[in-house]
Amino acid sequence: MAHDSRIVLCSGPHDPHAFDGITIQPRRGDLDRPCPLCLGRGQWNREFDLASQRSKRCLCDKCDGRGWIETGDDLVPSPDVELSPEGQPRWVTRYAPSDDRDGPGPEAGETGGG
Repeated sequence: MAHDSRIVLCSGPHDPHAFDGITIQPRRGDLDRPCPLCLGRGQWNREFDLASQRSKRCLCDKCDGRGWIETGDDLVPSPDVELSPEGQPRWVTRYAPSDDRDGPGPEAGETGGG
C-alpha cells in the first residue's frame, strides 16, 4: 500500500521549503558569522516531502557545509583528496584564506592553499 506523498523540488536556498526541518549550525571554532547563502544551516533541501517530512539535502558550496564563514584573516580548512607516496588516495585538510574577508582581497598573483 502506497503512502501519501507531496514532494516539493527546491532549486536553491531561496525556495520556500528549502530550510524546512533544518536547524542552524552551532558556531565552530573562530568562524565569524553565519553564511549569507544558507543562513547558518550549512545545507538545504533539494527535495522535501510535505506529507512525511523526509528530504534529500545538498551541502552549501559557500561555507562547505559549516554554516559559518570567516570574514577576517584566519585560514579556513577545506577537505581535499591527494595521492599518498604509495599512490593511494587519502583525505587531507587544506588551509586557505577565506574569500569572504571584510578587508582588501589578496594581492595580485597571491594564491592560497597548501
